[in-house]
Amino acid sequence: MVDVATNLSNIQQNIRQACENANRNPEDIRLIAVTKYVTIERAKEAISAGIDNLGENRNEGFLEKYNEIQDQAKWHFIGSLQSRKVKDIIDQIDYIHSLDRKSLAKEINKRATHPVHCFVQVNVSGEESKHGISPDEVITFIKSLSVYENIKVVGLMTMAPHVEDPENVRFVFKNLRNLRDKIKEEALPHAPCEWLSMGMSNDYHVAIEEGATHVRIGSKLVG
Repeated sequence: MVDVATNLSNIQQNIRQACENANRNPEDIRLIAVTKYVTIERAKEAISAGIDNLGENRNEGFLEKYNEIQDQAKWHFIGSLQSRKVKDIIDQIDYIHSLDRKSLAKEINKRATHPVHCFVQVNVSGEESKHGISPDEVITFIKSLSVYENIKVVGLMTMAPHVEDPENVRFVFKNLRNLRDKIKEEALPHAPCEWLSMGMSNDYHVAIEEGATHVRIGSKLVG
């Protein structure tokens, strides 16, 4: 297995190139190492390599790593979160990338002891296998969250279909960016919606060219 530092160097070069293509600043990109399939030791190797954002998608896997690593990293919950499990992790998680229903927002608001930074998950591609709300429901949904003092919508998240040529999913990232821009125009106090969580190991360079601020990379970074 290639060491994380070598993988990180390659990815950072690709990020710089994508930013150059889009006339963006690489410092505006937050790289999240998706550690859901790797050991605690591999996650610690990522931190040693200079990565300070880790992503998990299961409560159990997150808590195992959190108990060892704790505040050495910012923690991103990137998987579908069951309402009944919110209480187990809510005060350890820094960002939730999968807010997609009112019942989940209600539970987060009830259990959190401070405002939680949330990305609203949008199913841009319309795939039945993907979580997220449909694009035409996003603005209404976000406006409805204003009653929850512990919910702060910092951005939108989507997952593009896995395809051989990432150019074929560029439209997914572009559509999410356009939707984010519409929400920003609303100037909602509880939803600044500055960020875009989109792009994974196979398509992050295209996502960055289309405005991604947070890319979630697993296999090409930590394995």
